[in-house]
Amino acid sequence: MTVLPLAAEGEAAGLAAFLQRLLKYDRAAAVRLQAAGDALAVFGRAPALDVVVVRGVALAGPAELDRTVSAGELLETVEPAGLTVPAAVTGPAWAGLLPPRAGWQQVEGLPESGQLGLAVRAAVAEFKARVEELSEDKRTRAELDRIGADIWGRTLGSTPLPLRAAHAAYVFGLLRPEAPAALLAAGTWLRLRTPYGSVALRRAGGLPGLGVTPV
Repeated sequence: MTVLPLAAEGEAAGLAAFLQRLLKYDRAAAVRLQAAGDALAVFGRAPALDVVVVRGVALAGPAELDRTVSAGELLETVEPAGLTVPAAVTGPAWAGLLPPRAGWQQVEGLPESGQLGLAVRAAVAEFKARVEELSEDKRTRAELDRIGADIWGRTLGSTPLPLRAAHAAYVFGLLRPEAPAALLAAGTWLRLRTPYGSVALRRAGGLPGLGVTPV
C-alpha cells in the first residue's frame, strides 16, 4: 500500500474537488498518477470535451509512481494529511497517450484569463439559447452535438486553441480571473496552462505557422 503525504491541507481540498468534477462527467472515470520528486500529476479525461485535464499536487516528500487507478476509489482515500494510492486498474486508451513532459514552446496570441472566462460564459449562454430555439422534435442528440461542435470548435484569439479547452479549464476550476494562463505547443499537442493545472489536447496534424517561443 502506497501512501503519499501532502504538502498542505489545501492540496487535499483541491484534489478532491478535481476528482469530484471528473466523476460528474463519468462515474467510472480512471486517472493516471505520475509522481516524481515532490510533485504528483493527476491526469483525467473529460469525454464530452475530448481533452486531458491535469491537476498538480504538491507532496510533502519525494515519491516515484506511475499508476492508473479508479478516480472514485482515489477520492475515498484523500485526507488532509495525504492519500492512499488504490490498486491499479486496466487503463483506458487515452491514459497511454499522455502529453509529452518536455519540448513545449509558448504560443502567442492567447487572451488573458478574464477574457477566456467571459468567452466560456458567453458560449454556454449561446448554446442554451440555440437549443431553446429548437422545436421539441429537433432537439435530437445529433443536433445538440452539431451545435456544440460549432461553438466549442471556435478558436481563441489568434491561436489554434479551441474554445472547448478553455471550457474544460473553467469547469474543472483551473481557469480563474486572477491567475495567468499560457498556451504551449509540442508537436501535435496544445496545452492551456494555469497555476492550478492544465488542459491538453491533440490536433490532427502538426502546428505549422504558429508564433512560438521557447519556454
